[in-house]
Amino acid sequence: MDKLKLLQDRKSALAAGSGAIRADVAAMTDEGSFVELSAFSFSKNAFYEEDACGEGVVTGFATVNGYPFYIVAQNFEVLSGGLSKANCEKIARTLDSAEKNETPVIYLLHSHGVQIGEGVNVMEGVAKLLLKATQLKGTVPQYAVVNGEVYGSAAALAAVCDCVFFFEKSALCVNSPLVLSAKAGKNLKAEEVGGYRALSRTGIPAVAVKDVKEASALIAKVTELVSVPVVDADLNGAVPALNERVTAEAIAAIVEDGVEIGANTSPEVKTVLGRVGGISVAAVIFDRVRLNALNVKKIKNFAEFACCYGLPFITFVDCVGIEATMDVNDSSVLKEITEYLSILDAIDTAKIAVVTGSAVGLGYSLFAAKSVGFDYTYALATSKIALFEEAAGAEIEFANEKNADKEKLRALYAEENSDPVNAAKGGYLDNLVEPQFLRQYLIASLQMLIK
Repeated sequence: MDKLKLLQDRKSALAAGSGAIRADVAAMTDEGSFVELSAFSFSKNAFYEEDACGEGVVTGFATVNGYPFYIVAQNFEVLSGGLSKANCEKIARTLDSAEKNETPVIYLLHSHGVQIGEGVNVMEGVAKLLLKATQLKGTVPQYAVVNGEVYGSAAALAAVCDCVFFFEKSALCVNSPLVLSAKAGKNLKAEEVGGYRALSRTGIPAVAVKDVKEASALIAKVTELVSVPVVDADLNGAVPALNERVTAEAIAAIVEDGVEIGANTSPEVKTVLGRVGGISVAAVIFDRVRLNALNVKKIKNFAEFACCYGLPFITFVDCVGIEATMDVNDSSVLKEITEYLSILDAIDTAKIAVVTGSAVGLGYSLFAAKSVGFDYTYALATSKIALFEEAAGAEIEFANEKNADKEKLRALYAEENSDPVNAAKGGYLDNLVEPQFLRQYLIASLQMLIK
């Protein structure tokens, strides 16, 4: 037997059954860097009587922009990328290696769910895989690229990840989009059910990209922000535009090399990874926000990311408290707030708050108060800090108080008495800042606080 010829034939057969996914892996990784693991794993599907080439998933390690990653790429050409017990175990072994070597993971996901015919065996495999991925969370970054249609149990794997990248035609659904669309009495495309824009309430940290190459570049960028906390940068640049007008966009410009996570949900809150003066930070930028369960959950999840990977946490506060509606009142907003506070308390790197607009009621208490653990709290000279948004709000709150003096209430909550200097007098602000010099204050504070 010519064993070399046999090996070549086996490699050819393997390549023939996985050409598309190997092309995507090549596009994702640095040229010639991918090393495959468990390439010759084969099992037979009892229902379809077909060999599961490579267990229907390509695994290995490679570099992306010079950074090492483990790669898990579902092969849609084998039984529609279906999960099986052997498939799940192969992925779990890769995650074991990622944990041992403290190396991030990239999943290229394309699957129509579990393989038919395995029964409880595949359910055990899925349970093992999801538990392993969950245990890995916060140890090393995990990135998912929704590389087509991802349905059923495979979708849960994406939900574990720190960032999930969507193409225009990507679809991530817990059930078949045909079933979901039919039950809604509609005839929708898969991406209209489970695409980037459709999944605005899931809390998944989504990022829209054009293709695998763009996803690869952003994965490398986020990994560098997490792995290389400090780089050289200009430390003295002012931002004169902030003196003219303070906007969320102008504030966002302070965060250099920014990558916005989850822009498809609650756009009034921007959660951005980037650098301030060359120092990696996780920044929350508010744009006249009224709190609800969805935007607090988004902030909470981002704070958890900062906590997991030791990133300084900065809030740029323009928040007027909880939205006053029946729907918000009967929601999980209070539960989300308490969970956010628990995570905020666990962040042991720098925590800095800047009141850029209004900090009213819980908008101040949750995102700027020293009593919840912010190391430094600044306010722009043009900002407002108050218990109520306006005098009328105070009058409504105290409407049933017989002895309430409405004239005194109006005076107490008039615009001039919401000047942040009152908070500074109480020792709750470290400084009042001219807007254009905010960047310098942040850099100086970060340099003092980072370990």
